[in-house]
Amino acid sequence: MFKKLVSGINDQHILEPLCGLDKLFGEGRSFEEEFIFLKHDDDFICQKSRVATHKLSHYWANDPRVQKVLQIRKGTMRELWVRCRRTLLNVTYILTFSNSIPYHINLSSKGYRSLIYSGDHDMVVPFQSTQAWIKYLNYSIIDDWRPWTVDGQVAGYTRSYSNYMTFATVKGGGHTAPEYKREECFHMFKRWITQQPL
Repeated sequence: MFKKLVSGINDQHILEPLCGLDKLFGEGRSFEEEFIFLKHDDDFICQKSRVATHKLSHYWANDPRVQKVLQIRKGTMRELWVRCRRTLLNVTYILTFSNSIPYHINLSSKGYRSLIYSGDHDMVVPFQSTQAWIKYLNYSIIDDWRPWTVDGQVAGYTRSYSNYMTFATVKGGGHTAPEYKREECFHMFKRWITQQPL
């Protein structure tokens, strides 16, 4: 029932339109056909969506002129560049573990710091799910919830735990938070890496 209720929502960023690549770009279309589709399709919202720019990045990165400017040596790319190679999930990539909690416990017990962050508009891995596995670790709260800011504006909320763990939400961020909130994520990471409070 839940999946049916949310089936029309973009799970990468809940406030963006749901525009799948299959809707934007049919299978087997040539570059020219897809470009014409982009220019003449009635679905203006999806043409201007982040998904459309993802698809266009494929053509940009595979353009020989771009590769020349980027100084990519001829013959070093065995296949076309793809933004997200989904075939890795089905063919060459073998999932060897399904739970990262033991790794976090092991590394934090050795004194390694960690920054865990979630976009608060992500439905693929909602921040509530991240909070749930952090709660499972049973680390003490060192610095309870507070806003963190960039240029005087709330950029999200953060909480610090024992064992050198910091959790932060990124206000307005989607599944790949830096894609949606570049400046905020830059400041978050810069503060964390230089051991300043968020």
